[in-house]
Amino acid sequence: MVTAMKEIAIQNGLTYMLAPVRPSFKHKYPLTPMEKYIRWQTPEGAPFDPWVRTHWKLVAKIMQVASESMFIKGNVAQWESWTGMRFPESGTYMIPDALTPVQIDVEKDEALYIEPYIWMQHFL
Repeated sequence: MVTAMKEIAIQNGLTYMLAPVRPSFKHKYPLTPMEKYIRWQTPEGAPFDPWVRTHWKLVAKIMQVASESMFIKGNVAQWESWTGMRFPESGTYMIPDALTPVQIDVEKDEALYIEPYIWMQHFL
């Protein structure tokens, strides 16, 4: 998929392509800030995350973290329905497969999840 996108960019005369990347293992480390997570490496010096590593192998580099890339806001009942969890009081909750915790405010009947991505630059 990434290779096909790069080919389209080349056909359109571009010299580089930016890709928003959602790291595939970040959900296993939801309390680790993305800025730290993206610096983790394998013993060989490649990026730790498999999806980031895939882009890296295709000659891409990490440009920056998009700290607030996706917002999912809803009421408490919606989040309980979506997650199959109960949120009996206000606070920070870990959600399976989420990159970061969700913030629940029972008094305001609001829940907010903000997911970070990273921008990677592919050189063509």
